[in-house]
Amino acid sequence: MFNSLSDRLQDTFDKLKGKGRLTEDDINVAMREIRMALLEADVNFKVVKQFVATCKEKCLTADVLDSLTPAQNVVKVVLDQLTELLGSTESGLVLMPNRTPNVIMLVGLQGSGKTTAAAKLAYLLKSQGRSPLLAACDTHRPAAADQLETLGAEIGVPVYRGDGHDAVKVASESIHEAVDHLNDVVIVDTAGRLQIDEEMMQEAVDIKRAVKPDQVLMVVDAMTGQDIVNVVSEFSERTDFDGVIMSKLDGDARGGGALSVREVTGKPIKFVSMGEKPDSLEVFHPDRMAKRILGMGDVVGIIEQAQQNVDEEQAAAAERMLREGFTMDDMLDQMQSIRKMGGLSKIISMLPNGERALQQSGANVDDAQITRIEAMIRSMTAEERAKPKNINGQRRRRIAAGSGRSVQEVNQLLKQWGEMNKMMGKMRGMTQGGKKGRRQMKQMMDQMGMGGGNSPF
Repeated sequence: MFNSLSDRLQDTFDKLKGKGRLTEDDINVAMREIRMALLEADVNFKVVKQFVATCKEKCLTADVLDSLTPAQNVVKVVLDQLTELLGSTESGLVLMPNRTPNVIMLVGLQGSGKTTAAAKLAYLLKSQGRSPLLAACDTHRPAAADQLETLGAEIGVPVYRGDGHDAVKVASESIHEAVDHLNDVVIVDTAGRLQIDEEMMQEAVDIKRAVKPDQVLMVVDAMTGQDIVNVVSEFSERTDFDGVIMSKLDGDARGGGALSVREVTGKPIKFVSMGEKPDSLEVFHPDRMAKRILGMGDVVGIIEQAQQNVDEEQAAAAERMLREGFTMDDMLDQMQSIRKMGGLSKIISMLPNGERALQQSGANVDDAQITRIEAMIRSMTAEERAKPKNINGQRRRRIAAGSGRSVQEVNQLLKQWGEMNKMMGKMRGMTQGGKKGRRQMKQMMDQMGMGGGNSPF
């Protein structure tokens, strides 16, 4: 979503880096370009005005202009202010430990992704060991309850529908349903509208009064743009929501709404939705998002996602690979791990300057390639997966036919396996090769940027 804004900001910083010393005119030009970049990204003009004024004031200090690296200090000023604009610190759910069930109420306009967000939030809470219940309180939109029930069935979370007519009654009864079935969280999905109207707002107020939620979250479509200010201001006044779930952040809109909502409402962004799958709801980290917008990546996020997908079996598999070699089953496991982390495109987007470098190189990252590789590996016999070197021409033709791919693609897969197996062999030699092996391991880590004073080698 922020690709265009990120490119514009990085271009501005690149121009500053070419100067050994910055003048006030240089700062003025940079601030003008940043202002235009934010306005083109559909950030609210009042937010832009305050943001640029603050950045300019801090950039014109002697600490910045007289420093040895003034351009880097300008980047730091913009990064700090962008982080402040997005909320400074992470703001998670506030649930009461002495209340069962806790109640979370979702509000928002129709089409904002509210019902989907309810299911995603239920999935997240379930993965944290909680037992959520979804309450279908959108009694106005046709098939809204059916949609929620379908989503609930996919993630294994029960849905309470009640009589399907009185939203306030359904919400109240869902609390008793949760108590009877030992659900510790109730997520209330309320009705939305194409535009704000008194009937919808009053119904939301009545539901809030009836169930006394611990948290009221507003689901906001990240592609709303400048109009987001009017929407969230009205909801804030009537429902006094506690935070925002930003949906559709993986879209191709300009993203100004996401940068405006925190400043306009004073309410934190608690979660962002980065895809369609149930596990695509993520806790929002303002500092990480600011770094990604400025092209600095989110390496911490990559590490956290990798840790979530590494279990004891995978650790044992890694040890076995070093000991015995790399098989096609191991490659299949790697492909599935990449898929769990959101695919290659998402991983690259979280690397410093990842998306920009990809665009400049002209390379094509196709996440469907993972599916094609999986199909070819699954067309192999157990013996072929364990010993790919034994796959001759006849077997390659059979694998190609079984997976719907070409023989050339099978050949390319086997070549990739050979290169990975060769690297694994080198690492195995390093771990068993005494001082020489440790020296080689250190050289490899230095080349990968993983060395340094703390290296055990």
